[in-house]
Amino acid sequence: MNQMKRIGARVFTLSCVPFASMALSTQAAAQSSVTLYGVVDNAFAYVSNQRGHSNFYMSQGNLQASKFGLLGAEDIGGGTKAIFRLESGFNSLTGAQSSAGLIFNRQAYAGLSNDRYGTLTLGRQYTPYFQMVGALGPTGVLTGATGAHPGDLDALDTTLRFNNSVTYTSPTIAGLAFSAQYGLGGVPGSVASGSNFSAAFRYDYKPFAVAVGYLKLRDIATSQSLGSFAINSPVNSGYATAHSAQLLAAAARYTHDDLMVGVNYSNVQYAPGSRSLFASEAVFNTYGLISTYRFSPAVTVGAGYSYTRASKANGVSDPARYHQISLEQTYNLTTRTTLYAIQAYQLARGKSLIAAGSTGTSIVDAVAVVGDSQNATPSSGPSQFVGMVGLRHAF
Repeated sequence: MNQMKRIGARVFTLSCVPFASMALSTQAAAQSSVTLYGVVDNAFAYVSNQRGHSNFYMSQGNLQASKFGLLGAEDIGGGTKAIFRLESGFNSLTGAQSSAGLIFNRQAYAGLSNDRYGTLTLGRQYTPYFQMVGALGPTGVLTGATGAHPGDLDALDTTLRFNNSVTYTSPTIAGLAFSAQYGLGGVPGSVASGSNFSAAFRYDYKPFAVAVGYLKLRDIATSQSLGSFAINSPVNSGYATAHSAQLLAAAARYTHDDLMVGVNYSNVQYAPGSRSLFASEAVFNTYGLISTYRFSPAVTVGAGYSYTRASKANGVSDPARYHQISLEQTYNLTTRTTLYAIQAYQLARGKSLIAAGSTGTSIVDAVAVVGDSQNATPSSGPSQFVGMVGLRHAF
């Protein structure tokens, strides 16, 4: 589930010259390449409460999303390369597509890259907010299945992508890099309608790293540029009809030898519009701690804690609070194959605003929904435990 944890890839060098120009194939092969990569990840899972019942079942894409992709580059001279990426998620237990009707549901873009001037890409892409802050945040260390903040309401896992987007990422200069992205709404007569914007920067200095990111999402229910956004869990489903959402997040890490410690913070604001089923702005604040320790090249353990609190709004006088603890242990059999175990526990308190059909909302007791893996199967009560043991192979 976590994009930044990809390991190993097998590179195939392909000639891009027509058959009639075989005499030039040696030179072309040195300038062009296509990388095939992917992950297959399956596990046994136990959940203490899924809508009122415990469940032991098989689950996939837990430590890292099951997927395959193609990444290509061609040197076109002057230090510039033409690049592309096509990435598809799939269910490794059934073979089904992760998103029906979308072959390359995760990423599909092309662009130009220059070490001196930066990279410009167009297509379906992750946001700079995720790429820079998410890399240092909870899901940059722990899997999003159990480490993402409740409901992934702050989109620090891989649940948010922009369609029809243009992204510029600067080169890293003195440890500082910047990226900005605009998703075109494509609405005739209105440039702003349905459009989305993201920007972030990251700074690395010796053992320290810090990143800050921003997101502005418009016309959430109808935007053509908002490729995916998690707003279907009991944490935030009451705000699915929001006119806009604003997300701000920051994360920092310190690494010393085999130990890493980090902190993160996010602020999410849902604003109503004329067609929204709620009346006043709702705000969620999340505070998090993460840490990992590598006992050997093969063995790493990680832990995270997060606290999420909603604001008093829309008739909710006792707003929801969520405490979540996540643990992870990995053992690398090889550089490509990993055995893992993950555990998480969440405790919910207070009240939530949830969607009640397509025409209304209801105020109910907040229920636990661990990480990003239980959005569709939340607990029927205030607590939920998830444990998984699995195998991930990367190629």
